[in-house]
Amino acid sequence: THGGKLGGHPVTVTVADEGDGKQTAVNSGKRLIQSDHVDVLVGTTTVDSLLGLQSMLAEAKIPFVGTGGRASTLKDVSRIWHTSWLSREPGAAIADYLRTTVNGPVYAIGPDYQGGWDQVGGFTEAFTAAGGKLANDGGKTAWTPWPGTTNYLPYINKIAASDAKAVYAFYAGAAATAFVQQYAQSGLNSRIPLYGYGMLTDESLLEAEGTAADGIQTVLDYASDLDNDANRAFAAAYAKAHSGGAPHLFHVTGWDAALLLDQAIAAASSSGATPTPEAINTAIGKVGQIDSPRGTWRWSSQHTPIQPWYLRKVAQDGRGRANVVVQTLTTLGN
Repeated sequence: THGGKLGGHPVTVTVADEGDGKQTAVNSGKRLIQSDHVDVLVGTTTVDSLLGLQSMLAEAKIPFVGTGGRASTLKDVSRIWHTSWLSREPGAAIADYLRTTVNGPVYAIGPDYQGGWDQVGGFTEAFTAAGGKLANDGGKTAWTPWPGTTNYLPYINKIAASDAKAVYAFYAGAAATAFVQQYAQSGLNSRIPLYGYGMLTDESLLEAEGTAADGIQTVLDYASDLDNDANRAFAAAYAKAHSGGAPHLFHVTGWDAALLLDQAIAAASSSGATPTPEAINTAIGKVGQIDSPRGTWRWSSQHTPIQPWYLRKVAQDGRGRANVVVQTLTTLGN
């Protein structure tokens, strides 16, 4: 929409594959930084990818604008900014809602890697600290092999044998589809409602998940039916470009990364100088707010958005199956 420019400067976008594992991301990052000499690196979906790239980014001294989750183990964020979220925030945002609305203990489950530890840990910590009870054996989260399993039935059977009144789960991508389908196939969804992180029923998965996704409630900082000017324009443009489809969160975090860099590059070159990575990084920190489709947000002290979190439910919205906003849960970030 800016004629190939950001901040008034022509921009060359070079794309590399993050892959499904830390090493692919490292190899791609090395090419972008050392061979293509990029001024800014944008992206990654998983926290594993960023953890693999962090030493390379620090050595190159270029800003990184993350569009996926931020691991709690990342300490030096002087050149790291995320238009997305801290990975512990989604679970923390829904914890009190489940504590006050579910009449009994909640079962927590997720994949055994840093992203899973953060996502589910954010929930269990806030939930139990407020007095909530976990239905898991010994009060400990059930971890499933990552990425080594697509068979969740043994774990679902343990949920069925517990005294759980609800389940909170973190899965994404193909793992989310498998878990949702197998949860429904077990018949457990008719008596123990399933809640989760928003990627459990991401828009890109709903066709594959089908009726198994119906009624699942998730927490996320975006839904395609949010009623604000920026989202109405964004969702309409996306639908026009993608045969009526609905955008999901990663479309928004990527869009916001471009909005952010447009402002930062303009500020970094306001004196007429060619913007350098260091000048862009400084300017990113001075951007006051972003008028995002998820709602206006500004930076927290952790270089992540201060933003609202929404409870969504899979239902028919006139176009088909969608994540429909139920209510605003809370605002997080400091």
